[in-house]
Amino acid sequence: MAGAPTAGPKPHFLGHRDRLKARLRDAGADSLADYELLELLLFQVIPRRDTKPIAKALLERFGSFSEVLAAPDKLLLEVDDVGPAVVHHLKLMRAAAQRFARDPVRQRPVLDSWAAVVDYCRAVMAYEQVEQFRVLFLDRKNGLIADEVQATGTVDHTPVYPREVVKRALELSATAIILVHNHPSGDPTPSRADIEMTKTIAEVAAPLGVRLHDHLVIGKDGHASFRGLDLI
Repeated sequence: MAGAPTAGPKPHFLGHRDRLKARLRDAGADSLADYELLELLLFQVIPRRDTKPIAKALLERFGSFSEVLAAPDKLLLEVDDVGPAVVHHLKLMRAAAQRFARDPVRQRPVLDSWAAVVDYCRAVMAYEQVEQFRVLFLDRKNGLIADEVQATGTVDHTPVYPREVVKRALELSATAIILVHNHPSGDPTPSRADIEMTKTIAEVAAPLGVRLHDHLVIGKDGHASFRGLDLI
């Protein structure tokens, strides 16, 4: 009677996966290169393939780990061996990162956690492909009442209506606001139109008891604060 067939050698990448997992466990995420961390994420949805070439191809196409997570679905699907399951998983990871960044902003007065505010805004806006205009509405203790995207525009323009911003603040009984918008170009330098729009909102809001604390411009290359630049 013939013996049972013996299993063939394990794929070479299984040992590599075990080593990456052990390094993450023992030395933390900082011990991993971006492509290795991306490999670990891809393991979850591509269990029977070597994911290193896919991870490297994604980074080559989009430029950075953050830009991979933020890339549009259509462009992700153009990368070899990236299917709907991979796209869904990457979007889930981005949503988790944004939620992680948002919680500290909600848990204490906004002006007491300014670094957390900036980190959150960068997480949700820095890599968007078009401009978004967001408003953080605050109560009398500078607690966050609401965080709302008021408008979405093109790659270099978002229509903003100052009276609508202030109207929404009054509806929410907000006494202060922080304006935030992104520059998809990456350069957070405020434009002349940004400055004029901010001035108009401040002038409309002040007589109604709504204070403009700041206007942040978010870009991949950093951020700019209107208050820090003495623009308000």
